[in-house]
Amino acid sequence: MDFNTKLNEYIKTLNCTAKDLSEYSGLSAATISRYRSGSRIPESGSQNFSNLVKGIVKIAEEKAITGITMESVADDLLPFIKTSDIDMDKFQANLNLLLNTLSVNISELSKVLNYDASYISRIRNGKRQPADPQEFACGLSAFIAHHYQKPEQKEVVANLIHCSTDDLANSIQFQKVLSQWLTHEAPALKNQMMDFLEKIDSFDLEEYIRVIRFDKLKVPSFPFQLPTFKNYWGLSEMKNSELDFLRATVLSKSGEPVIMYSDMPLTEMAKDTEFAKKWMFGMAMMLKKGLHLNQIHDLNRTFEDMMLGLESWIPMYMTGQISPYYFKQPQNSPFSHLLKVSGSAALTGEAIRGYHNEGKYYLTKNKEEIAHYQKYAERLLSKASPLMEIYRKEHSRIFHHFLESTSETPGNRYHILSSFSLYTASEPFIRQLLKHNQISDKEQTQILQYAAAQRETASKILSHSRITEETPLLKREEFEKHPITLSLSGMFYEKDIFYTWEDYQEHLQLMRQYSKAHPQYTMIEDPSSAFRNIQIYILEGKWVLVSKNKTPAIHFLIQHPKMQTAFENMIIPIIEDERPIH
Repeated sequence: MDFNTKLNEYIKTLNCTAKDLSEYSGLSAATISRYRSGSRIPESGSQNFSNLVKGIVKIAEEKAITGITMESVADDLLPFIKTSDIDMDKFQANLNLLLNTLSVNISELSKVLNYDASYISRIRNGKRQPADPQEFACGLSAFIAHHYQKPEQKEVVANLIHCSTDDLANSIQFQKVLSQWLTHEAPALKNQMMDFLEKIDSFDLEEYIRVIRFDKLKVPSFPFQLPTFKNYWGLSEMKNSELDFLRATVLSKSGEPVIMYSDMPLTEMAKDTEFAKKWMFGMAMMLKKGLHLNQIHDLNRTFEDMMLGLESWIPMYMTGQISPYYFKQPQNSPFSHLLKVSGSAALTGEAIRGYHNEGKYYLTKNKEEIAHYQKYAERLLSKASPLMEIYRKEHSRIFHHFLESTSETPGNRYHILSSFSLYTASEPFIRQLLKHNQISDKEQTQILQYAAAQRETASKILSHSRITEETPLLKREEFEKHPITLSLSGMFYEKDIFYTWEDYQEHLQLMRQYSKAHPQYTMIEDPSSAFRNIQIYILEGKWVLVSKNKTPAIHFLIQHPKMQTAFENMIIPIIEDERPIH
């Protein structure tokens, strides 16, 4: 007999539902569903196991069923729970970090370990546990030790697990050290994807503008005294060339878009805090002037560095004046290049990789040379792919066209919500909510029309694909501190339309009813929602849409394969065939 069979026996004996057990134990409906299906087993001595036992006993007491005590239930269930000195949460976090950092080929790994690739994905997401975690860790470590023998690869692993490359000198030692880190060490690095999302979730553009006094900045009009052309040598002068380019661009009369690309190393430049402040000020002035920037990012780096770099660009992304791009094929040239072109200046440079202090950089204001480099930059841009599309209110038509066209695309959808989906609410409920919030008749009509369009789109998707939504399940105390608002970022409506506690409860019931009425729709109630101001929509294998509700309402359509995979691997839970019971 298995744990899930024994648990289902108790549910049958108690004549209760999974929802009842969820409420009495304090565990989420999704957790109970996973316990019942056998996809998850609580650890002995864990809080979840204790709460589960207490929930069973409480139901028995309420129904006056004798013979079911804390001791008897624990004794019944414990034989079916594997005890382990391995912290599975740490193991899962380290496993996910290792696979992401090294971009491990899961298909190849699955063949070597004799595991199904989808099962490894479930293990890394914490939805499954290997029968023998130690054996799994040893097999994985042997695979990594065999396939990552180049000095630069060993250096990446050494930095990840905080050891010396000497500790990875031979395959046996490599395997031993890595296996120990996988099973017993805390994660070496933070979850970069979560940091990226949390920054978007909490970022307030208006507050940022006040702090840096962006709204007080005045674009100077005095001429910038720069020769028609100038050469710069070495790393120190390279920083000067960057600032001179920004000055020449800001102080000119040109309003032409700017194209920027650089695969020069940023480490030394980032250490110079004074340069960083001046550079950020120059970028702010360029955006204040109203220029549009086409930024080609260099993503041929570790996942951590890539996410840290993108995180630093978020304030500028929020302005809607930047279009980010990247190259699909890594640029493996022995040279590093820099090319930045505006309507008034062009900056170019090159260096041998690893010898950037010997590089040469050239800034020109000559019209013929600018035209020459402008063609270079445009052709470079034509070879780049959009890293993400950024939609603000002024792009609403394009955004709505994208949503309408993609509704026809087959594929499973997974949504992580900070509020309830609009299409699950009835029209009378929405009218009532708008009335409570004293919304004008004109705006009520617009919102009701938008809600009707949302219902139509959802129906279209559900006719060919599945939608799974992770929704916030809040206790009253938490709701009173952070009440949810009606989700209207898709129509770029930035006023807060607050739910009352009664509204929240009513919409929650409407979502449960919607789930029962639509076989292709699954609702997971999450009592530990991570976000309050963003919604995440994923079409598996295609794209990720991160929607910020307000300040400002903005949508990031992410198309970079590595980022898509990271979202799916680090966020999407594996949904079992059995639907959660509410």
